[in-house]
Formats: sequence, C-alpha cells, structure tokens
Amino acid sequence: YGRRKNTFKVARQAVDKANQYATRDRKQRKRNFRALWIQRINAAVRSHDEALTYSRFINGLNLAGIEVDRKVLADLAVHEPDAFGAIVRQAQSALAA
Repeated sequence: YGRRKNTFKVARQAVDKANQYATRDRKQRKRNFRALWIQRINAAVRSHDEALTYSRFINGLNLAGIEVDRKVLADLAVHEPDAFGAIVRQAQSALAA
C-alpha cells in the first residue's frame, strides 16, 4: 500500500478518493437494485402471461389504482407467486376495461 500507511498527505488523499467512490457507489447501488427488481418483475409477469410486458403491467397497475413499489412487487414475485398472480390478473382486467 506504499506511502498511504505512513504519510499523512497521501493517506488523506486515499481517504478522499475512497469517499468519492463510496458516494458514487451508493447512487449506483440504487440503480442496480431497481434494474434487478424490474428484471424479476418482468420475468414473473411473463411466466403468468406471455403477451403481457413489464410496461403494460405497470400501466395496468396504475389504471387499477394499485400502488405497490417495485421492491415489494419483486419480492412478491419471488416468494409469493400466487399473490403476484392475483396482482397480474387485476392489472390485466384494468387494461381490458
């Protein structure tokens, strides 16, 4: 690790750079999780109905007045597929109406 361990100036620069990375990666983690949730929801929606896409499903949720965020939807899709299937059916009926 070179002079970072025993030179104050270089150590301070290393800490500053680490803080920059930490700030950047906190924001990236939010993006990555949102992308993961969207992929999981899309896969679960298509397992219930091949013709239904993620964007149409979200539109159906909005039309049905269901306000569940993507994190909860992804968790339902993985752990409670029957409950998620009920939500998919509600979104489909809202789209048909």
